[in-house]
Amino acid sequence: MKVYLKFDYTQLTKKIVEEKLSELGYKYSSIGFGEFNFLEKVPSGKINELTGVFREYGIEIVENQKSVLVQKIKDAIVEMVNNDAPLNIKSSVFIAEKLNLSYAYLSNVFSEVTYTSIENFIIIQKIELAKQLMINTPLNLTEISIQLNYSSVAHLSTQFKHTTGMTPSSFQKIIQKRRALSNKNKP
Repeated sequence: MKVYLKFDYTQLTKKIVEEKLSELGYKYSSIGFGEFNFLEKVPSGKINELTGVFREYGIEIVENQKSVLVQKIKDAIVEMVNNDAPLNIKSSVFIAEKLNLSYAYLSNVFSEVTYTSIENFIIIQKIELAKQLMINTPLNLTEISIQLNYSSVAHLSTQFKHTTGMTPSSFQKIIQKRRALSNKNKP
């Protein structure tokens, strides 16, 4: 029996961080998404210990202010892309309003730190989610394009091919072949 799971990355990450900080005996307060304030001084050696603990879960401690801002931009994008309901505003407006900074400034900092554009990062996140939806849900391409706020299936298909090197149909055929082989090899 196959079971599909839906989970909130934000809530999951927050719970992991809170559990680990509590296990290690740190006193802290949660400021907001991805931000925690230690209520007592943490020695630099302990920061290295925390870095190791969190790395196991794919969580990084960010210290550089531009890197912090880039992480906030990425978090806003992931939230926007993973939103169940399509947004009725442009991504640039969503990100600027979410971070309360001008989009031009955010775009410049993002490009300076990551060597890519916010738009490219959004496309990559959307295509990754499209692949997950194709693998894990019964949604068709039209439904996926609507959920990801694409203007058309053709637009999704073009960006999918540009990003992955294959069409969504080719990707789906590969997934179907893998499933057939997997089912065939089961006792």
